[in-house]
Amino acid sequence: MLNLNDLVLFATAVESGGFAAASRRLGVPKSTISKRVAALEDELGARLIHRTSRSFVLTDTGRDFHEHARAALIETEAAENAVRRLTAEPSGKVRITCGVPTAQDYLAPHLPALARAYPRLQVEIDVSDRFVDLVQEGYDIGVRSHFAPLPDSGLIQRQAAVEAIVLVAAPAYLQERGTPQSAQELAGHDGLLTGPGNTAWTLCADGGERVVATPRARMVANEGRVLAAAAVAGLGIAVLPERLCAAELGDGRLLRVLPGWNAGTVTTSLLMPHRRGQLPGVRATVEFLVECLSR
Repeated sequence: MLNLNDLVLFATAVESGGFAAASRRLGVPKSTISKRVAALEDELGARLIHRTSRSFVLTDTGRDFHEHARAALIETEAAENAVRRLTAEPSGKVRITCGVPTAQDYLAPHLPALARAYPRLQVEIDVSDRFVDLVQEGYDIGVRSHFAPLPDSGLIQRQAAVEAIVLVAAPAYLQERGTPQSAQELAGHDGLLTGPGNTAWTLCADGGERVVATPRARMVANEGRVLAAAAVAGLGIAVLPERLCAAELGDGRLLRVLPGWNAGTVTTSLLMPHRRGQLPGVRATVEFLVECLSR
């Protein structure tokens, strides 16, 4: 049976580009690494590295061995982490990326409770609406709110919440213009729309009936908070994710219009690279957020 420590020394030397760099990275004398790799070669009966005072080059056998050695070390780390998940308090840094509305409406209310629940966990939130490559940029979790299913990206996906997109308006607007009693009556009302090309709402009743309603465009904005504020100001009827306008519905600044109908759903999902998703701190954060967002 090979010595696992020798695999670590060999893999680190390969990935660092030499024994000297591996020595600095591991804090182990260069001579020790060189001797252990030589002993590994003797045990295998094969030359893994062509090395001189000026070069460090893997043999063909060495390249194949490094690929398998690296996989073995990853599985060993996963096994260790599996035990630590059960025995250790989650700790370390967890990097999360999300868009601005998701951060404001979904994560902000729960992050303080997460910090209190896991005091040894350092959560780092990067809020940005740009495209983010979780793997290449080193993020542990991506939080995404989406209307259509996410494409297959090779990432682990956990669905955290599914909520209705509802029709809302201010009491003053409804008092002045009347409350619609059917989806067809929306054609006579002012609509707060999400884009110049989004002139119609596809509505679905609780019983499954579908209707396309085309209100008069009163205002267009591609940001939900702007539309919520316009609705509160009495400019017209808006369709918004229920969670986004929960505060306004709760205190009466907005009222549901046609409560038996909705304009679809929005799903919030957590995405993780496979290996990062096994780390105790990442798993604890994911489970905490799923529990909070699913309420």
